[in-house]
Amino acid sequence: MDRELAPELVSRSRRKPWLIGLTAVVGLTGAVLGMRSWLKTSVEASRIRTAVVQTGPVENTLTATGEVIPAYEQIMTSPIRASIRRILFTPGARVRPGQPLVELDKSLTQIEYEKLQDQLALKQNGIEQLRMKLDKNLYDADINDQIKSLNINKLRAEVEDAQRLLKVGGQTPEDVTRAENALRIAQLEKKQLENDLTYNRRSMGASLRESQLQARIEATNLKVLAQKLRQANVLADRAGVLTWVNENVGSAVNEGEMLAKVADLGSFRVEGSCSDAYADQLKMGLPVIVRINDTDLRGQITQVKPAVQNNTVRFAVSLDNSSHASLRPNQKVEVFVVTNRSSQALRVANGPAFKGKRKQPVFVLGTDNVAHRREVEIGLTNFDWVEIKSGLQPGERVIVTDLSEYEHVEQITINPAKP
Repeated sequence: MDRELAPELVSRSRRKPWLIGLTAVVGLTGAVLGMRSWLKTSVEASRIRTAVVQTGPVENTLTATGEVIPAYEQIMTSPIRASIRRILFTPGARVRPGQPLVELDKSLTQIEYEKLQDQLALKQNGIEQLRMKLDKNLYDADINDQIKSLNINKLRAEVEDAQRLLKVGGQTPEDVTRAENALRIAQLEKKQLENDLTYNRRSMGASLRESQLQARIEATNLKVLAQKLRQANVLADRAGVLTWVNENVGSAVNEGEMLAKVADLGSFRVEGSCSDAYADQLKMGLPVIVRINDTDLRGQITQVKPAVQNNTVRFAVSLDNSSHASLRPNQKVEVFVVTNRSSQALRVANGPAFKGKRKQPVFVLGTDNVAHRREVEIGLTNFDWVEIKSGLQPGERVIVTDLSEYEHVEQITINPAKP
């Protein structure tokens, strides 16, 4: 026998389809709202930045950093071993040519200079004595030679007399032989004397030249030391600013140790550095753009240093206008090395929208406040400009703001800015 269902069960079974339907409607509504949010195709005008496509030069650049330094900096070193007696200027002071900067204690070098003077005088006196001795020996040898010549003449006459007397029986052959031997001995002694005279003349002449050479060397050393003493008066060679000075009064400094630096702040150059990944592209003579705030200065690379330190390459830049008012010593600047250039290119201002790819989509703004998606081909790029190879025409306005969140849509509505 069938039993009648309880009223609450009947009511619950009747409400169940309505609950399922209501849940489905709520879910569908949420999905639609979510899809609309995902397919959002509008953006506020205040959020975007646009640029007009135009024609002009575009330079491909490598980004680097740089530091402004004086084009001329005089480094003054100690020419002698001395001690610092007094500092006449402090860093930052302007100096004129010829002004002394540091006073050194030169007493030890002065004593050495006087010692060298005495040694040179002693050497010159020895040369004079040697010359007088040479003159005396030559004179004595010449007199002895003359005496020996007279003695030979006498012995020759005695030989002739002995030979005449031998013919008349007044001398024996032994007497003639004795006289002839005495003559030959005298002639050999004269030859020996002349040989000694020649040797002594050459030997003493060589000794004299050696002494003169030693004296000349000592005179040169004396001149060098005198020059060092003059250089020990540490003077500025030209007008400039004292950028550094050894302020340790009383401390000893060795020869060649730095004492001061004077910079000419009338002209500057730039020391640049970039990643060693660009090392093969850096070459002497490449054009360079140095950016100081909103000012661009042109120059060129004059030196690429071969050593790589901390994965960076350093290079020197000579500026076309090295005395520009914006230049300051030790100033950090942006440096752009120009590696390629197109004089007449279709270009647009660089911005976050350009990702560095050769082909990429951009949004081009139309007259109806609708931006349409378009693929363009990119050429040369730098910090300011991007070359457009294809996809755009002069006069078109491109959104350069990064709109990656709208990359799934073909067009975007630009909502005018609210007043």
